[in-house]
This record gives sequence, C-alpha cells and structure tokens, in this order.
Amino acid sequence: MAKISLIFVITFFFSQTLICEEIFGTPKIIDGDTVHIYSKKIRLEGIDAPEIKQQCKKPFIKISSVIGFQFNKNYSCGVMAKIKLIDKIDNSKVKCISSSKDRYKRFIATCYIDKINLNKWMVRNGYAVAYKRYSKAYVRDEEYAKENQLGIWKGTFITPEKWRKLN
Repeated sequence: MAKISLIFVITFFFSQTLICEEIFGTPKIIDGDTVHIYSKKIRLEGIDAPEIKQQCKKPFIKISSVIGFQFNKNYSCGVMAKIKLIDKIDNSKVKCISSSKDRYKRFIATCYIDKINLNKWMVRNGYAVAYKRYSKAYVRDEEYAKENQLGIWKGTFITPEKWRKLN
C-alpha cells in the first residue's frame, strides 16, 4: 500500500511541475489583469482588476473639511487599470511564469518586467485588488494602496468579483 501511495505522490508532483511554463514576449493588454503573448492568454495570478465596463467613484469637489461634504463623479476604473498596465509595460518584453491554467484555459501567471512583479505593482498602486479567494500574496500591497488612497482607493468601488456577479 505504501508503494502505491508513493507512486501516486511522485506522479502527482511531476504532473504538477510540468504545468509550469515561462512565456516571454511583448504582451497585448486586454484589461488590468489579462494579457496575451502570441496566442497565449494569461491571467495575472492573485489579483483582480476592475472590468473594462466597470465604473467607480472618485472625489470631484470637496466642500470644507469642517463640513466634510464632497461630490463624487463616476469614472471608468476598468479602462484606467488597463491604461496604467499599458503605460507600465510601455511595449517592453514581459516574462510570465505560469503555474497552472484556469477553467477558461488561460495561463495563471506572475508577470515581470526585469525584476518588477507586475501583479504586485497593479495592487500596490491601487489599480487592482488582491484576489484573496485564490491567493494571499498581495494582501499587504492592497493594504498599502488603501492606506495611501491610491488608484481605486481614492474613492469608492464595488470589488470586481462582485461587479461581475451583478452585471
């Protein structure tokens, strides 16, 4: 029985490690958490960016800190997330290290420009949230963005996951 268990563990280990793949090239940015390199669709692991059609609110006019009233305006936070990722990458080559594929057959990956982790950069600057259901890797980066009111944390928003369910 022990031999069968050991064979299963070894087989499982090697089948999981074979899924890892490095993808390198200049990406086409689809949205704040999805890129394509050549024909490979890549979902940035552990983060969730606002959807392209998603609207968020940000302060427009503040009326005195004593009264504490402000007007908010809608803005396309999903488009903003995409633009910020485009600007950060700036036609550079990107290296994505994939650990698995999701149910849509997209590679789930952490992507880098040189040593800059783009997944982390998106969350830390407030253009995406930590996708805590799947990973805790970027929770501190989300807390940093929230404390410093960066990106979507300047105003109010519905989490991308909830927005998708409602729309």
